[in-house]
Amino acid sequence: MSVDYPVSLKVDYPDSKLNRITTFFRIFTAIPILIIIGLLMGGSFQTGVKEGGSIVFGIGLVFLPLVLMILFRRKYPKWWYDWNLNFSWFNYRIASYLYLMSDAYPSTDEEQNVHLDMPYPDAASLNRWLPLVKWFLAIPHIIVLCFLGIAVLVVIIIAWFAILFTGKYPRGLFDFVLGVMRWGFRVICYAITMITDKYPPFALDT
Repeated sequence: MSVDYPVSLKVDYPDSKLNRITTFFRIFTAIPILIIIGLLMGGSFQTGVKEGGSIVFGIGLVFLPLVLMILFRRKYPKWWYDWNLNFSWFNYRIASYLYLMSDAYPSTDEEQNVHLDMPYPDAASLNRWLPLVKWFLAIPHIIVLCFLGIAVLVVIIIAWFAILFTGKYPRGLFDFVLGVMRWGFRVICYAITMITDKYPPFALDT
């Protein structure tokens, strides 16, 4: 079943066998790229297993200035959108690598195996008052995503063993992790990057 929502996130399922060696040492091989994203976020980086199985964005995304700009000017500066889009893309490339979904080392600028659809919003069509309460309205999602994030951690551990023994990421586990990432991305686009006023669905579907 497909969910009709303005933003989407897809990660290519690996067709060939994954590298057992880099999978075994993944937490260590990821350190350089984690340092880079940490610097971009002003040193506030953390892996967000409790935040819905996706990367915690923290101060890396433009948030408070957007609230003020939409509230008082009904504008969404294009370069702020471009930053949020590319920063999100970079974060999810890192997430897919950390979650063992790809052997490709996260690029700082290439699309690779992660595909985002996050259209530039028409600020005039956005409700100017909603940015003040979107974080509050998103609380039910955050609660659910906290529990799903714990499940994601368990699934990744199972997938880690599966890859070490078979070289394959079980498709059902892959789809579950991707579904949680996608859910978290919708919530971020609603409550943080303000791409849409449409309330995110409680769903893992595409």
